Formats: sequence, structure tokens, C-alpha cells
Amino acid sequence: MTIENDPLLRRFVSRRQLLLGAFGAATAAAILAACGGSDKADGGEAAPATDAAVPTTGAAATPATEAAPAPAPAAGGANAAKFGGGGGDGTVKIGFTAPLTGPLAGFGAANEFILAGVTALAADGIMLGDKSYKVEIIAKDTESNSDTAASRAGELIVDEQVDLMLAIATPEMINPVADQCEANGVPCLSTLAPWQPYFFGRGGDPAVGFDWTYHFFWGAEQLVGNFVDLWDSIESNKKVGLFAPNDPDGNALSDPKTGFPAGAAAAGYTIVDPGRYETLAPSFDAIIGQFKDEGVDIVVGIPIPPDFANFWTAAKQQDFNPKMVTVAKACLFPEAVEALGDIANGICTEVWWTPNHPFASSLTGEMAKDLSAKYEATGKQWTQFVGFVHALFEVCFDVLARAGSTDKKAIADAAAATNLPTIVGPVQYGVGGLPRNIAPTSLVGGQWQQQAAGAAFPFDLVVTNNKLSPEIPTTGSLAPLA
Repeated sequence: MTIENDPLLRRFVSRRQLLLGAFGAATAAAILAACGGSDKADGGEAAPATDAAVPTTGAAATPATEAAPAPAPAAGGANAAKFGGGGGDGTVKIGFTAPLTGPLAGFGAANEFILAGVTALAADGIMLGDKSYKVEIIAKDTESNSDTAASRAGELIVDEQVDLMLAIATPEMINPVADQCEANGVPCLSTLAPWQPYFFGRGGDPAVGFDWTYHFFWGAEQLVGNFVDLWDSIESNKKVGLFAPNDPDGNALSDPKTGFPAGAAAAGYTIVDPGRYETLAPSFDAIIGQFKDEGVDIVVGIPIPPDFANFWTAAKQQDFNPKMVTVAKACLFPEAVEALGDIANGICTEVWWTPNHPFASSLTGEMAKDLSAKYEATGKQWTQFVGFVHALFEVCFDVLARAGSTDKKAIADAAAATNLPTIVGPVQYGVGGLPRNIAPTSLVGGQWQQQAAGAAFPFDLVVTNNKLSPEIPTTGSLAPLA
């Protein structure tokens, strides 16, 4: 079913009432939960806006972290990005916004590494048409605050006069940037937020779309589909305990008509809803007690990492042992999983990208496993953000090469025509009945599994369920929860 043929999907929806496809409105809350659904990220008041400098790449700065020299670009078509030439004819300015501080800082953990590689690749400039341009990437910290994100975008547009904007990490960080770009006629490419809250959260009309802003990522229906597929993989009484905070994400997730309960019910599951808890609550004993009393076999939640750590630690202490836990947000980052210790073994989550994804970079020819290995050589465990931030720069340079100049309209037109194989898979906008500004990517289900003594890292995120995206290989079998 396409958006054009589905009257529900053509309705205008607000930021908190997303329209979805196959799973209907039920998945709206789930996707908001996965990416943060409040104007200010969880964790209290956001840090005040500052003008602190963020590393700038290209001709203007030296990254703080050394990276191995990038391989020569992979062979491409006539319009493939061509680097070199000395950058003598001008400068192409690229703005890049991301949360580097505050509760969402983990989403920007790979940025320094990726920027170092891009800097090396574009050190001698890029050819646009028959002219060579220096490349200047100006990075700004959005500080996990949507108002700051809008302000930083304004600085890049007005003060820096960027030719192209890049933005990552949750609708709260991306949407204000994209809105600034749309209003000022600046092309913008973004990723790391499910497409429905990006598109409909900005008031997008599928029949019209946007003129300047383009986004690639998976959709809400994929998130719910993967969670349900994970649940279906085990024998259970089909009772699902909902662990949701009293914030916009939690309230959306728990809404009986537009939240996750409706999607779960459609798949034959019953939601046990103890009500909303306050973020950073001192105790979750009442919730745990209700889950135990009602025989909950599966837990689904959208907590911030400290709340999930406290909940899960208390649950184990009180002998609450569900058969499966599927958690968005709290367990995206290896560090959050490691902090839980042994009781993290078996926690499930959605998986966007891994070292085993069968895709190569259009810029360097590296496979996913190669890029991951290079990242781990810095001493950090691979993370899903490595692939997607790299892919954003793949699309960026592909679009610039095909635009052939720094003319903003030419860049926007080139973005609309994107059809590029990237390290996260193909990126092509407007396919499958989606809005013209949206390119879907693959999503699978996975599980954090504890590794044997002597392994490089204590936990690994294993792909166990690929029903919705069979092109992504599984890397293990679902194991019992610790």
C-alpha cells in the first residue's frame, strides 16, 4: 500500500501523532520512543547554548583524533565524486549539526572518527564540474536541545553561508535544522531519525513533499514489525509489560489508540500498562510488582539508560524474570550495556547497521566490516552510528558531484535524483510509494550477547531476526535472557 492510496497516511499529523503504514498509528509512539520525542531530550534541562567551537574539517581545521588514511575512492560512474585538484577555484562549505553534549551525545560518538576520514579524503579538494573546490566542513554541537539545533543551523546559514547542510540524530535535533534550511532555501541531507517523525513532524504533505530537505532512515512500521518478530520467536503467554516514562515519548508509546498497545493487540499480544513513571524515579518496585502479579513474559520500553539500569537491576533483585526484554533508546550504546554487567546478557533492540551488513562505501570501497575494524582500532567498540554518519557523507559528496557547482538549486535537484549504493545500503528518495524526500533503509532485530572471556569487548550486538530485511544476514540465534 502506498501513502497516496492510504487515506490515513495522507492526513496531516502533529509531532506527537505520527501517521504510519502497515501497522497504523500504533507504531507512532514506538518510533518517537526510539528516537526521543520531546522538544528537550530526556535527562532534565538541556545545557545552555554556547558558542564553543566544534572541530571543523577540510581546509580549516585538524581533527582531534587520528584516522588511518582513507583508501582511494571506489570506481564509479561519470558523476562519481572526484577528489583532488588543489581546490583552487573556490570553497564548498558544508554545515554539519549533531548532539555532542547532553543526553543525546551518544548519537555523535562516531563523528570525530568519520570527520577525520572525510578530511583526509577531501584534503586536496573536490571537482565540481570542471572546477576544483576546497572542502570546508563546519561542525556545530546542538547540545541535545532543539532550540539550540535551530540556532546552530541559523549560524551556519547566515554567518557561514554554507552551501549544503548535514544533520543527524533524532527528530528533535534534525527537524529544527531542516526547517531552517527549508525556510532559507538551503539544501539539507539528514539521517538517524525514523522518517515518519521527520516528515510528518514537520507538517509534510506526501503529495507535495519539501523543496530543500532530504532524509534517509528506516520507518516506524519496521520498528514495530521487528519487535513483534522478536516476540514471536519465543514461547510466551503474550503478555507484554509496558515500561514508559511520563514524558512525550512515554505518553505516546502508551496511548491505547495511537500507541504501542494497538500494534501489539493486532499481533495477538496483551499490553500490561502500570501507568507512567517519572523520569529518574527513585524506585520502580510498584511497576515490577504489577508485572510479576500479572504474569508478564515480555517487557517493552523506552527508558533513558539510568532508568532502565535501575529498573532492570531491581527486577533481578526481586526475582522478576521475563522471557524477553525489547528496549529502545536505553540500549543503543555499547557503554550503556556494559554498565549493566551480566544482567544485560540477552537484552533485545532494533539493529540499523553492523560490521556484517553486506554493503560497501561508495567513497572508499570499504565494506562495513572494514570500516568497523578501522573504528575499533581507535579502542572503541563498533557502533551503529559509524555506518550511518559515513553514509551521510557518501550521499553528500555524491550530490555535490552531480550538482557540478555550489548553486543551491542545483544541489537540491541533485539530492532529489539520488540513487546511490552506500555502506548502509541503497539510498534512493521517493521509492516504494514514500514521499519524494524520503529514502528507506533496512532494519532487523537483534540481541546483546555476552562474549567469552578474552574477547575484545564484553558484549556484542548480534542480528537474530531478519524477517523484514532478509538481505541483512543473521549473525547468531536468539539466546535466553539472562
